[in-house]
Amino acid sequence: MTSTASLADVLHLPQDVQDLLFREARTANSFSSEPVSDEQLQAIYDLVKWAPTSMNTQPLRALVIRSAEGRQRLLPHMSEGNRAKTATAPVTVVLAADTDFHENLPKTFPHKPEAKDSFAEESRREQFAKLNALLQVGYFIVGVRAAGLAAGPMTGFDNAGIDREFFSRNKWKSLVVINIGKPGENPWFGRLPRLDYEEVVQTL
Repeated sequence: MTSTASLADVLHLPQDVQDLLFREARTANSFSSEPVSDEQLQAIYDLVKWAPTSMNTQPLRALVIRSAEGRQRLLPHMSEGNRAKTATAPVTVVLAADTDFHENLPKTFPHKPEAKDSFAEESRREQFAKLNALLQVGYFIVGVRAAGLAAGPMTGFDNAGIDREFFSRNKWKSLVVINIGKPGENPWFGRLPRLDYEEVVQTL
């Protein structure tokens, strides 16, 4: 089996960048009080928006929660194990899929504006939106790491409750809640194993 160190040389990115984005990146469970600025969040989005989605639909939407009021509305919908760290993170972002993404297709897919008509069926549109927004969630996490910040993505929350609380006036559907900031005291759980290449990949 080829070693990780020699495989790193095959990739175009320098190894320290590979480590920052993947090998040494961890899910943070505590955060320092150092703030996360709006400029940092915009820089993250302006990087990850270039990653691909089907037909350039870009269905991901983000609700940034900073205020005490917003946090008080969010916390009751988080699972018990996720509540404390969400209460103390500098900023929390609810990432959602906009199931009305097709309204933007004339702008995001201008060479085929009639493609909007192919999403008339709501169930198909919602499935498509969630799939592509989840792709963007992955890009977003890597973007947070590229900003030198730690991401704490969570799916332990009441989706329906968050949607009622925050998205009753639009067609957004919550997918992942992410705490963002600099790591705090004892931020990491033990590193869990990853599957090897041979366990995951088949070649025909």
